[in-house]
Parts: sequence; C-alpha cells; structure tokens
Amino acid sequence: MFDCTRVARLEQTADEQFSLPLTLPGEGLWAGVLSSGRCALENDEARLAGAGSLLLAAGPVRLVPAEQCHLLAVRLEGLAVQLFLRGLAAPMFADGATCPGAAALMAALAEAPAAGQGLLCYQLLCELAGADAARPTVPALAAQAVALIREHYAGLYGVDELSEALGVSKSHLVRVFKAAMGTTPGQYLTGVRLEAAKRLLTRREYPLEVVASLCGFSGANYLCRVFKKATGMTPAAFRAAAAPAAPAAPLPLERELYV
Repeated sequence: MFDCTRVARLEQTADEQFSLPLTLPGEGLWAGVLSSGRCALENDEARLAGAGSLLLAAGPVRLVPAEQCHLLAVRLEGLAVQLFLRGLAAPMFADGATCPGAAALMAALAEAPAAGQGLLCYQLLCELAGADAARPTVPALAAQAVALIREHYAGLYGVDELSEALGVSKSHLVRVFKAAMGTTPGQYLTGVRLEAAKRLLTRREYPLEVVASLCGFSGANYLCRVFKKATGMTPAAFRAAAAPAAPAAPLPLERELYV
C-alpha cells in the first residue's frame, strides 16, 4: 500500500512569541507564517520581513527579530520535502500574497490528527511551490539603519549620529524609518538596548551600572526608569524572575571586559 508519510510528513510544530533570537531546530523544511512583528534571518539582518511573510528554510534556522514577533511554523520531512529543498537555494522570507492558502494549511496541519497529516503536508508543499516569486522588501535606508543600530547600539549617541553615518538628514531618516518599521529610529534603538539588557540580566551577575554601560544607557538610574516603563518591572525584579539562560556569545562591549 502507498505510504503517504514517506512523501511528506509533519515532524514538529512551533507556535512562538519571541523578541530575542530564536532557533528552529532539526532537519527538513521549516515553513512558517509571521503573523506579527518584523524579523530577519541570521546573517541577513538588513533584509527584514514583516507580518504576513512566509518563512522557507532548511533546518536548523535562526531568526533575529526586530521587535516582538509571532510565528506559526511546521517542520516537514519526506521524499517530496527533499525535492522541494533542492530547489530552495537559501533560507528566505517570501511575500505571503504569493501563497494565499499557506497560512490556513499550516494552522490546519498543526491541529490535524496523525492520520490526516500526510495529505495536508503535500498540499502545503504544492501551495508553497511559487513562494519565491516575490520577496518582501524594506526600503534600503530603513534596512541600513536597522543593521547599524543592531551592530552599534551600545555606542550610538542617538538618531543624529545615526543619520550622519547614513548620509541623510535626521528628518528624512525618521520619516522613512517610521513608515517602514512603524516606530521611530530612536524608539527602535531603545528597544534593541533593552533586549541586550535582558540578555545580560538573565545570564550574568553584573552590577546594574555595568549592564547600563554595556547596553548603551547613560547610567543605572536611567536604565531602571526605561526598563520599568517598558516592562513594568525593575531590572532587579526581572533578573530574579527570569530562568537562567544558556551560555551565549558575549555582547559587543562585553568582550572588552575580558581583554
């Protein structure tokens, strides 16, 4: 008898809310839909995908969010999946409009009993076949600003310095960035600094003054004010409540502490 699980089968589902980098593990094809937020593939942070974008990648794959994101994804395996992956040159985000039925198929697959998953997997692969027809785009200026912020957040003095580095006026940068990202570059810079502070608070015992310095805040008092306004918690309370994080690569300025 024909075994549809050899052709395409569901190996794993992921329904993730994340504001820090996320790794989707395992081999096979990860197919997902980004329902909110903006996100990029690791090592391609200048190309941001927005809500409605489709993720297609051979696992494992690491995602770098620009803000709070929600992703529903499924990991598929099988003979048809292997053929699909041969045509996928590199991990990518695609325009969801090219595959209008993909999101509904992923949602159905995540809820389907095992007996009905094989057909849904094959239908999803067929739906995704034309996904590379168009990729979501963000204006080059906004993408460059995001890349600079994420790389140099600890040392940037503000939007004036950022606009100067990009060779444009501050007003033009703010206008383009807000239209593309839904927030100002200054607010985005603060958000990236807060992400870094959370990472340090969950895996290190640095004094708050050191955390503030490593993340680009002017001092511990300012860090506390901004942190509590954004999260409703003080940094100390966040540290006490957070589960210990796995070891991770040091932040840019953190490396200097060990030189």
